[in-house]
Amino acid sequence: MQRHDMVERIGSSYLTSNIEAGEYSYVVEAGSKAKLEQCLGRELKHFKLDIRFEDEDFVVLVETKQNFVEADIEQLKEYLEEERVLHSDKKIICILANTKNDKIKVWKSFIDDSHFLKDETVLETMEYYKSLFSLNKQNDRERVLKNTYALNELLHKKDIDEDLRSQFVGTVLLHIKDLIKKLGATRIDEELKKQVNNSFELKSEKEIIAGIENTLTELLDGSDNKNKKIQLLQKNVLDDQKVRALKKKDWVEIIDSILMDIYKYIDTDSDEGQDILNLFFIAFNKYTGKKDKNQAFTPDHITEFMCRLTEVDCTKIVLDGTCGSASFLVQAMVKELADCRNGRTKAQTKTLQQKVKENNIYGIEVEEKAFGLSVTNMLIHGDGNSNIKLGSCFEHKEFIKQADPNIILMNPPYNAKPKNIPNSYKTEWGSAKDGKEDPTKGLVFVHYFSDVIKELNAERVRKGEQPKLVKLAVLLPLACAIGTGSLITKEKEVLLEDNTLEAVFSLPGEMFYPGSSVCACCMLFTLGQPHVKPDGTTRSTFFGYCKDDGFVKKKNLGRVEQFVKDDKGNFTISKWKEIETEWLDLFERKAVVDGKSAVERVNADDEWLCEAYMKTDYTKLTTDDFQRTLNNYLSYLIKKGNVYENNGGA
Repeated sequence: MQRHDMVERIGSSYLTSNIEAGEYSYVVEAGSKAKLEQCLGRELKHFKLDIRFEDEDFVVLVETKQNFVEADIEQLKEYLEEERVLHSDKKIICILANTKNDKIKVWKSFIDDSHFLKDETVLETMEYYKSLFSLNKQNDRERVLKNTYALNELLHKKDIDEDLRSQFVGTVLLHIKDLIKKLGATRIDEELKKQVNNSFELKSEKEIIAGIENTLTELLDGSDNKNKKIQLLQKNVLDDQKVRALKKKDWVEIIDSILMDIYKYIDTDSDEGQDILNLFFIAFNKYTGKKDKNQAFTPDHITEFMCRLTEVDCTKIVLDGTCGSASFLVQAMVKELADCRNGRTKAQTKTLQQKVKENNIYGIEVEEKAFGLSVTNMLIHGDGNSNIKLGSCFEHKEFIKQADPNIILMNPPYNAKPKNIPNSYKTEWGSAKDGKEDPTKGLVFVHYFSDVIKELNAERVRKGEQPKLVKLAVLLPLACAIGTGSLITKEKEVLLEDNTLEAVFSLPGEMFYPGSSVCACCMLFTLGQPHVKPDGTTRSTFFGYCKDDGFVKKKNLGRVEQFVKDDKGNFTISKWKEIETEWLDLFERKAVVDGKSAVERVNADDEWLCEAYMKTDYTKLTTDDFQRTLNNYLSYLIKKGNVYENNGGA
């Protein structure tokens, strides 16, 4: 971008040049070079800044280059230092900008890694840069995770039931966000805490609950089925006997904890903050879901992986037909909203983000409490108008067709009751159709969505349009991949008639800890493209052995992400991010690596799991691996009664 265009974009009325060519000299501002060097306490190297903007106590410094390099950052640092010694009270944004293209780098207050604004990729207006100082919050993932456990313990002491806590916390958080906005707060600190406390001290317990309900009503204004959503949130949270039993001091203590220990450390206007917010909600679900070992709340990093696997961006319509607490939908929305920023100004981004919220995210959930969680979760992330339906996906075929998704993400129930599944899918189930659990372990849900997309494509063809390919990524138990029972094999056979099995990833055994103990895999299908090509050959499938995701179990924290040291010795490099990048790279290249991946042509009778095809990397085997294998085999023999304990005697 040319310098003239930069000036017009940020605002020519704020330009403060004091020498020729529109530049700004700190020597001229100081009165002489000697005076400036005296203020700095050293000799000068650079003192002519290309472009400077000022509005009251806000300053934007722009240094332009044809193509900037790392060494140019030091020059900008010198201008920042000179700005500070001459105008110590200014709030400062520093920018390196190319004139050959639109590439920029932006820092807030200081020029270092911790103050680099990685999300700022497009030159903005002065008003926008001023807004970056409006609410002083920071992202601290680890602190939020630890404080989430403490908050759960606090609610336990307040006698709030486990199965209510996550939605209760989400609802209160929404009220706090709304209150901060109405107070016009610029930072979360002790002064704001006093203001919030004072506002609650003036209210009765009934007025506090009524205020929360009013917040929900305002946030859901214009939402599909608004009254039903309000009714459920009120029924499941605000009308709960134990919530209504809370005293004013209890409310203040809970609100203080959420405000100062959670929300203070989440910058919801940043991509990272949105991720942490999602992590908080999922973590709270885990803490409060220990009673039901069948609950399988999808970990945040796995939903993120599946979004990347299916290439979610702001042009894609995403659907989750069994959305639960909306983990997939939130992750997809976060990805799409972030993509809206690429190469766009704040105004352009805002318009596109609104379109994403209104048109790109769809969900269905049959359980009332989970539906309430999904609504709350979407509201927390700034979307009160998401298209989430209450009911069974089998009852909402037209809704799915109207959504017309590009991507389907799912973690369906593995033990769904057969009575809730249409009879047309149970014709070969025999006595299992009247049983307690779905004998296909969730494959029937994939079958159903395959049928809906097939119907949609048939309608397109009748209209003279091209059929549409849809990516479907689903979490299923290992039984679906290795099971050879007639019903599972039949489901696999039906799926391959109209769809391609692109990939199967074996996932960590304790992925859902501390909730469900089921072992799962991720299957990726392309719906609308038969697995067998027109020439009769079978398409190949990628199999990934992804048992290590870089997370470890920690007491009271669940499975926690691990970090390794960077070049400076700081633990800043995520093991998971490195592992995820490798998983996706192997898949995209369909690379075969011993101990990590395999590529095979499979059919319905084959195992759909990497362990059946990959070669062992013997260079990584240790004595411990050998001993572990022997121990496991001995345990197996004892279990089968082939080995008996020697009790002594002749």
